[in-house]
Amino acid sequence: MTKRASDVSTSPPRRRSKYTLAPLVLIAANVVLFSLFFVWPAVIGLIYSFTNYTGVGVFQWVGLDNYHNLFGDSTFYDALTRTLLYTVLFVPLNFLVSLLAANLVVNKHAKGGSVARVLFFIPWLLSPIVVGVLWRWMFGENFGLVNYIIEKFGGDAVPWQSNADLSLLVVVMAAAWAWTGFTMLLFIAAIKNVPTSYYEAASLDGAGPWRQFISITLPSIAPTSFIVILLNTINSMKEYPVFVALNNGGPGTSNNLLVQYIYETGFKRGQIGYASAASFVLMLILMAVAVVQLMVNRRVENR
Repeated sequence: MTKRASDVSTSPPRRRSKYTLAPLVLIAANVVLFSLFFVWPAVIGLIYSFTNYTGVGVFQWVGLDNYHNLFGDSTFYDALTRTLLYTVLFVPLNFLVSLLAANLVVNKHAKGGSVARVLFFIPWLLSPIVVGVLWRWMFGENFGLVNYIIEKFGGDAVPWQSNADLSLLVVVMAAAWAWTGFTMLLFIAAIKNVPTSYYEAASLDGAGPWRQFISITLPSIAPTSFIVILLNTINSMKEYPVFVALNNGGPGTSNNLLVQYIYETGFKRGQIGYASAASFVLMLILMAVAVVQLMVNRRVENR
């Protein structure tokens, strides 16, 4: 049966609201920027990793030769080992110092909490180059403040820069100092979200501050702790400016990290293809670390 013309709706088609288009425009802008500054460079880097590109002229395909040579390069393994050691030292130190600072700041008996937050946060506002220069002034062997104080009290100057292990330790402390403010703010926000009724009930049961911290605070801030560990692990494996400003990966090349190795291989030696292969190995390592930590976190949350 055919509908009559009068039964057909004559209402005009609905016009798309500007409030519907606005999110699409904003999302499209982000997609374009993400494609230009992340996807496209990543694709170019992946292509270069299979070539002998030197940065100028044309390149030739070499297949997996760059990766094969990389896995037989002792300098690459030295840089990777030093990067992992730096990460193992930096992540726990920054975690403990930040958590301790956050607990002290939010403690109801503490005085000057607001001032302490600002003081802890200032280092994070500094450029990593400035952080490296400041710590170089403090731990220089011939002109450093720390050795000056040690010698004033009758001690011998400590080889902060010429000893590879001490040099790495200074960088670890400098980086932890610089990152404490940011990590501390994350912990402060997490601790403040813990219901006070938990602590009141624990106090009625006779639990002391340490017991409350272990049984209430730590489990309650577990998601934030996971994010802190994940971010610090990724950032520490990509660390570069603090090392360059403080000791340039020295003494010699003993503290060259993986990013510094990639930079010098690609831009100083003109081996862009080889450096691109090293970059992708680093990216795979970071992705593996992130996946493992996500799996561990999910397993802990499902318990």
